Amino acid sequence: MANPNTLVYTPGDPAGIGPDLAVVLADQPMTDRIVIIADLNILTDRAIQLHRNVAFDAYDADRLDGSAIEVLHLQCDHPVTAGQGDPGYADYILSTLNRAVDGCLSGEFDALVTGPVNKEMMNRSGTDFMGHTEYLADRTGADCPVMLLMSENLKVALVTTHIPISQVPDQITCERIVSIGRILHNDLEKWFGLKSPRIGICGLNPHAGEGGKLGHEEIAEIIPAIEILHQENIDATGPVPADTIFAGRQVDEFDVVLAMYHDQGLPVIKHGAFGSIVNVTLGLPIIRTSVDHGTAYGIAGKGVADTGSLQHALSLAGTLSHKQMK
Repeated sequence: MANPNTLVYTPGDPAGIGPDLAVVLADQPMTDRIVIIADLNILTDRAIQLHRNVAFDAYDADRLDGSAIEVLHLQCDHPVTAGQGDPGYADYILSTLNRAVDGCLSGEFDALVTGPVNKEMMNRSGTDFMGHTEYLADRTGADCPVMLLMSENLKVALVTTHIPISQVPDQITCERIVSIGRILHNDLEKWFGLKSPRIGICGLNPHAGEGGKLGHEEIAEIIPAIEILHQENIDATGPVPADTIFAGRQVDEFDVVLAMYHDQGLPVIKHGAFGSIVNVTLGLPIIRTSVDHGTAYGIAGKGVADTGSLQHALSLAGTLSHKQMK
């Protein structure tokens, strides 16, 4: 088994701020052992660009001491310029992810923390890439990955993730909502110590459909799913209109809000806590956390990238891996 808290970080798009964050990370004290999977030359060049005098240790799988930052070198064969996205990075990005996942599955690493990628660039390369959540589920054989974004005061999970809004209604099924409800119930108890977590479930349509006048998904799919969850002693409430579930004290009634689609739930949590949010994928056989931001090409290589979200993602990954070891 891996040493306690051996966290693996994939910086993501080499032209984005992922390498900037790795450089800043290398200049800070760490409480965990962190292995960065990246091209060492990219990190070294970015450190020079950022005017930071940092040194990276080569990854040693047999290392037994405590906190450290090491680089597991994987070569990027495409020239990299900070701030200039390019489809040519796709193979390199996937190779870092694949190596990290393989290490987590084998026990070499305790948890995975991912940096940002640009899905448009990935898909322009010819790679069918919906996002980290979907890719990691496919790579690990997980049937129902659940995207959960969490801040200090709010947790928001999603029924659907990176799909066109026109496809959302067809994906709102009783079976899928029940599966996600079970994962939320079990994983929030297991990982976050929430006894019988209270799950607030959004409606899909305005005003949760108004009894069918504004849509039938609530009647046909969401309410039957909630009834099944109740039969399994899972504390699920809804469907609650999305424009009221987050309002005032109502949101305090729930430990997690289950939104039906990406832009129903994520703008709310990002508005309130952007920069300190952690993206966690539930339902995987490995621990995975992520930053809450994108590649930020516009500031890559300029020395202004904020490591706040990465620090939160690393901290949570370390906490969860401690629990896994018990």
